[in-house]
Amino acid sequence: MVTQQVPEWADPAIPDQELDPQGVSRRTLMRGAGLLGAGFAAAAVTTQEAAASTAYPDGDPELVYLVGDHHVHSRYSHDAKYDFSQLAQRGAQYGLDWMAFTEHSNFGHADKGAAAENAEVLKARTENPRMLIFQGLEWYIPAAEHGTVLVAPGANNVALLQQFEREYDGKLTGRSADTPDNELHAVRALQWLAAQKQARYVDDVLVLANHPLRLGIDAPHELRAWRDSGVCIGMEGAPGSQGDADPAWVAYRGATRAQRGEYVNAPGTGSYAGYPADAYRTYGGFDWATATVGGLWDSMLAEGRLFSITSNSDNHRTIWDTWKDGEFPTGQNFDSLGWKPSPTDSGVPQPGSDFWPGQFSRTHVGVTKYGYLEVMAALRAGRVWVDHGQLVDGIDVRLAPVGSKQSVTLGGRLRVHRSQRLELRVRVTSASRPNYHGLLPKLAHVDVIRGAVTGPVTAKDTWKAPDTRVVEQVDVRNRKGTYELRIPLGRAERSHYLRVRGSDGRRNGVGYLGSAIDPAGPIQHPDNDGDPWLDTWLYTNPIFVDVV
Repeated sequence: MVTQQVPEWADPAIPDQELDPQGVSRRTLMRGAGLLGAGFAAAAVTTQEAAASTAYPDGDPELVYLVGDHHVHSRYSHDAKYDFSQLAQRGAQYGLDWMAFTEHSNFGHADKGAAAENAEVLKARTENPRMLIFQGLEWYIPAAEHGTVLVAPGANNVALLQQFEREYDGKLTGRSADTPDNELHAVRALQWLAAQKQARYVDDVLVLANHPLRLGIDAPHELRAWRDSGVCIGMEGAPGSQGDADPAWVAYRGATRAQRGEYVNAPGTGSYAGYPADAYRTYGGFDWATATVGGLWDSMLAEGRLFSITSNSDNHRTIWDTWKDGEFPTGQNFDSLGWKPSPTDSGVPQPGSDFWPGQFSRTHVGVTKYGYLEVMAALRAGRVWVDHGQLVDGIDVRLAPVGSKQSVTLGGRLRVHRSQRLELRVRVTSASRPNYHGLLPKLAHVDVIRGAVTGPVTAKDTWKAPDTRVVEQVDVRNRKGTYELRIPLGRAERSHYLRVRGSDGRRNGVGYLGSAIDPAGPIQHPDNDGDPWLDTWLYTNPIFVDVV
């Protein structure tokens, strides 16, 4: 068993002067939360009951936000190339506190790769004791896209992944076609995972839908069915492959129609016919389902139920990287081995579209202790915000009745009486150092998005929330350091939810559903002209208000 250590910025034994500016900034936030040196380190695996408690009668606690990536591929995926050690070292270099290896389902992986991969994961944990490293899976969802299956470490996590892969993977079981029975098989798969957790075969398991609108084959009714299983807790708000349209990289490789996220598709077989053609592009690097105010994500939130978003690298092949695929021994291939040989350095940039884990995309999860189940419980509770390009060092969002010290934070629910006055308290810590592209990020504006909770929908393919819109935009261009915005929201007349968005302000325009809904939202970029470092955003999960 690896002795789990907290990250250096969270370790009081490490002097402040040995930390970089962002480490100092994170430690300052941790001190403000009263958690530095106060038993923050949890066991590497604790009981699910200890980790999952999210009810705080006296208001939500102060949180520390851990930076992570739940979607990373190694040479144990047929289309990726790096060793575990390379990826873990890069993740540590770029500030990750946790990461998950999620290899593609494949016959070679199910038969041999998953077990061999576990030894690599254990080795990576030993080499990186200050990082939480999960072994998961990228599931080919029957009749749909891909999804992250995230499992808590334990005696049975590999066996669970192997059985799940063989029995419920759309590719391995021949259930990729868009048919009602295949859609039902995806739901049965999630129900099976729930049963394994209920039986305590594993301590915890959860699923996130990956790049949901890339091919348009995740219909709204499918997302709702997955959510209703209780195991699928959300989706990628922004896909990986964010380097695909970087102009310098486009020019080097001679690309002709590059888009951030590799979102270059059009409706095809199995695509949901109700999505417009614009849904197949990203907006400020974010999936249309997330980026459209009043769109698909909001239509799900308007039902009054949490559905989280994340952001990650989906790392397969990093732009400008010179490592090339290892060569198979004579007579061998991926299926016969279950993995690919280690890569070799060619000295010449190789094809790719990704950033390293943590280099550009970050998912922040709010915890009070450091551990695997704490990360999973935070994801499930919705204590999540995401950003690109290290846009800010930190953001804390609280909703409270005016004058009250009791507040709730991301993913939470505030119960209030009708006509009670509310305020949103947003504490921002601006970027304290240049990002990994050498630019000092500057947040330009903070947007408050509000939508009415109208209850469960009868039309399961609904993708619009007509009552959702941007209700406040605060200019923060001249603010720096740590500052608090107190935004009055008026009287609570009906149940609703609120979420927060921010931008560097360099590529904004009228939102997809019009200026009355979103006057300065993210927009598409032209083919081959999507420098991700010059168009960065942050999004938070919602807070719900139940009016009684």
